Amino acid sequence: MKKAHLKIHYCNFVFDLLSEYDVFQATLLYLNILLIINLTKSLCRAYKLSLPEKIIQQTQCWLKTTIIGLNFCPFANKEFKQNSIRYSVFDGLDLESNLHALADEFQHLDNNNDTETSLLMFTNSVDEFEDFLELIEYSNELLDDLGYCSTYQIAHFHPQYCFDGVEADDASNYTNRSPYPTLHLIREASLQLAIENYPDTSEIPENNIKLARELGSEKLDSLLKSCNKIL
Repeated sequence: MKKAHLKIHYCNFVFDLLSEYDVFQATLLYLNILLIINLTKSLCRAYKLSLPEKIIQQTQCWLKTTIIGLNFCPFANKEFKQNSIRYSVFDGLDLESNLHALADEFQHLDNNNDTETSLLMFTNSVDEFEDFLELIEYSNELLDDLGYCSTYQIAHFHPQYCFDGVEADDASNYTNRSPYPTLHLIREASLQLAIENYPDTSEIPENNIKLARELGSEKLDSLLKSCNKIL
């Protein structure tokens, strides 16, 4: 139905051109219009974000508005401003390939001291929270098997994140809800230094839960969805 209407409008447009101008002028004007349309389409394609770029920008938006904006992590703002966070997007289809991607991130941190921390986002295999929990379990085992327990820590975020023993609609879950399933690799030495210079880190989780519940699920969900609108 929509295509039929478009064809009618198109025919009317051509008819109006022929009525107002001679054939040569109408043809020239029509070709110029087609050129503008094609140039516009090319520019749109050129500026449209690739999938990894979109995922990274949505994640950065979430960091700014929620993690930093609501101070869920008091240490994040410094690294964000210094551009020392590495963003990696992985589209593996199974647990084994996901773990290989995680091992690669460990290696990158080993070899690049200017990268303070890494966010590894997954696009395909762990959309369901139960599958992500399995990835977390094996990720921690890999951390141990590779001898990184005293070198790195792994934090985790997911669009459906739900703390054990907490209802799915509880606002506190939004402290760990993100645009995409994400593993956060943290340098143990940097974390300990940050803790030493922070008054009382034991209060952070409790304060975050309190703030999240004060704001409510609707407000926090709106913040998250606003980042997902980035195309």
